[in-house]
Amino acid sequence: MVQTLADMDVPRIENLILANHVEAVNGLLYISGGGWTDHWRPAATNPGQPVVSHLGVGVTVLVPWIASGSPYPLSVAVEDSVGTQIAGVVTQLSSTRPPGLPTGADLRSVLALSLNLVFPTGGEYRVVATLADQPARVVDFRVHDVVPPPPAQPTVN
Repeated sequence: MVQTLADMDVPRIENLILANHVEAVNGLLYISGGGWTDHWRPAATNPGQPVVSHLGVGVTVLVPWIASGSPYPLSVAVEDSVGTQIAGVVTQLSSTRPPGLPTGADLRSVLALSLNLVFPTGGEYRVVATLADQPARVVDFRVHDVVPPPPAQPTVN
């Protein structure tokens, strides 16, 4: 992706990653099991009972010095292959310059989402992150159902 000078004056989503678990602490993202594209959910233990899948989403946003000082709307959604939203978060990203920040320095903001979701079916899904009126960042992934092994057959001696 080629950036123009105008692109460098606006905040942008720098990273969007799927992980087993993500936390944001003191401006840092802690990522465990990150970067996957296939989620293997266990089979339901009780027929008819939904299976809850846990996943983390990490987002980093780069805010150029010239664009800092204003809040920016940030949305992150999990969608199925036809764009139906499964889960989502909408928030305002603060870009206030902290004391002592050198003149002209960019800011980075981090967001960690810890999601417990029920995917209606296995198949194609995506995470879509949008900041203000910038183009969306998208990460595609697949949900697979783990087939339980057949019950053990009793042995006759």
